[in-house]
Amino acid sequence: MLSVREATVFDLLNMQQTNLWCLPENYNLKYYFYHILSWPQLLQVAEDHKGKVVGYVLAKMEEEDLPPHGHITSLSVLRTHRKCGLATKLMTASHDRMTETFDSHHVALHVRKSNRAAFHLYSQTLNYEIRDIEKGYYADGEDAYDMRKVFKRKEDVLSEEPTPPASPSHEPRPAPPVVSYGAPATGGAAEPPPPP
Repeated sequence: MLSVREATVFDLLNMQQTNLWCLPENYNLKYYFYHILSWPQLLQVAEDHKGKVVGYVLAKMEEEDLPPHGHITSLSVLRTHRKCGLATKLMTASHDRMTETFDSHHVALHVRKSNRAAFHLYSQTLNYEIRDIEKGYYADGEDAYDMRKVFKRKEDVLSEEPTPPASPSHEPRPAPPVVSYGAPATGGAAEPPPPP
């Protein structure tokens, strides 16, 4: 059984190891500490039934820019555990924390143009859109897609909800016609009922 949970400081070495095994872009441990100390809610790990970390997402907030938005720094899943939906679950968990905790407007990331599997995940499964192409973004000179996913904000969701039908007015209803005995069918003055 595989599960996704919020990362702790005790997961950082395993996250770094997963990164070293899977990706050409590597970070020193200090960078992982910076993320977990600044945005602990956003770092997620996937673990197997024995508690071994088999994937992670490293994310942060860009809070100085307006509107506040998230950034995915790194996502990695061990090859032995790919095609299980873990990358989607890790990203979704991080997205949820961005919106719940930081009211993030959107999230951005960079992906190598040659990384077709990651591009498919981001564009088809997670609905990211290409915003730009950054020439020579990576250390080896490869270009990157600058991608973005805009979140639905509370006010956007509220504005999309159908408006309820207008409530009936509170004006008094006209009184129903009074039927009285002996009244002519065409109207006119009503006669009192005959005595018993």
